[in-house]
Amino acid sequence: MVWNIRLRSLTSKSQASCHVTLKGEIGIDMSKGTETRSRIIAKAAPLFNRKGYEGCTMQDIVEAVGLEKGSLYGHFPNKEALAVAAFEYAWNETSSARMAKMDNIPNTIGKLKVHVANVVSLPSFDGGCPLLNAITDNDNGNPALRKMARKALKEWRLYLQEIFKDGQDRGEIRAGLDPQEAATLMIALLEGAMALDRIDGRSGFLKGAGRHLNSYLDTVAS
Repeated sequence: MVWNIRLRSLTSKSQASCHVTLKGEIGIDMSKGTETRSRIIAKAAPLFNRKGYEGCTMQDIVEAVGLEKGSLYGHFPNKEALAVAAFEYAWNETSSARMAKMDNIPNTIGKLKVHVANVVSLPSFDGGCPLLNAITDNDNGNPALRKMARKALKEWRLYLQEIFKDGQDRGEIRAGLDPQEAATLMIALLEGAMALDRIDGRSGFLKGAGRHLNSYLDTVAS
């Protein structure tokens, strides 16, 4: 996933911007079959994200894509395989948006504040945060999607954790800070606030979490 690619870039201390292709199998010279598969995923992703695994039917996707159901199964053996690909697409789109402009910021605290601002201010993927949806929808549901959600969460945490570690190495973050705890705190506040906004039916908790995290980041600067 996108976090993993950026994490490898951070770990190698590369200052070059990491350009990521988000469409998985999409290459420069697409075959017709690959184009169709990619179109199915792009159409299915918001449907699964809005309706959930059980709520989204293959007929919903057939109607959205404009294909016969047999053609759909020619690209994906079952609903679960399509749902997994759709989640990965939705999460890659979301992750890319959340990392926007971070590579342009040389200072660690500034970089992390841009990340917070991206999560708080940028429009979410159609249907809301794919990670939050996958966690709540598949807590006791589809094991393949639950596994994907755990993987996505881990990669996001490791990505932020590496930024904190890099900041410590550069003398920009307090040496006594635990990078894993700091990364976990950021994710918990942001995702938790999104859930509260959804339950309460209004915007406000996420913006408050963003302000709190900005203040917190000022306290961990060396």
